[in-house]
Amino acid sequence: MLQIGIVIYDDAEVLDFAGPFEVFATAARLCDSPPWQVSLISENPEVMARGGLPVKSHFTFADHPPLDVLLVSGGVHTAAMKNSVLLTALREAGHGARWVTSVCTGAFLLAEAGLLTDQRVTTHWEDIADLRHGFPALDVQEKIRWVEDGNRLTSAGISAGIDMSLHLVERLHGRELADKTARQMDYAWQR
Repeated sequence: MLQIGIVIYDDAEVLDFAGPFEVFATAARLCDSPPWQVSLISENPEVMARGGLPVKSHFTFADHPPLDVLLVSGGVHTAAMKNSVLLTALREAGHGARWVTSVCTGAFLLAEAGLLTDQRVTTHWEDIADLRHGFPALDVQEKIRWVEDGNRLTSAGISAGIDMSLHLVERLHGRELADKTARQMDYAWQR
């Protein structure tokens, strides 16, 4: 069974992790035999997400299983960018993962951890200039919902993470499951 880990931290944007979690959980539920397990992972067992939402993770950096898919949520990432424990955990998980992905400003954390170096990427429209300035070797795309470059997937802001996650369901399991998942979620998938 594949392991999909969604990394969260204090001030993570709720839909950045909840949207992809719902996509992967719904897709697994629609299968006779679930193809993956999706989990929230953080430094500590509980984080305070943006807006003051307390969230309990399934695993910490110290005890999560090896990941096939690493997804880093966005949010207010300035403190996270300086968190060496978080960056080391991303680096370690990302090196063994089949897919390394981010939603919104999660791209900054992947870049800071050295997991995005010169790929085509995107982020929230409001943060495009900062990503270009902070990581000039990246080929930052704008006015696009998500970008795939090799085994790196990055999405624009917040709800675009749902579109990207549906695309990843298609890449991991097939178009039929991705379409069924979008239908079950009553979501207008923007491919």
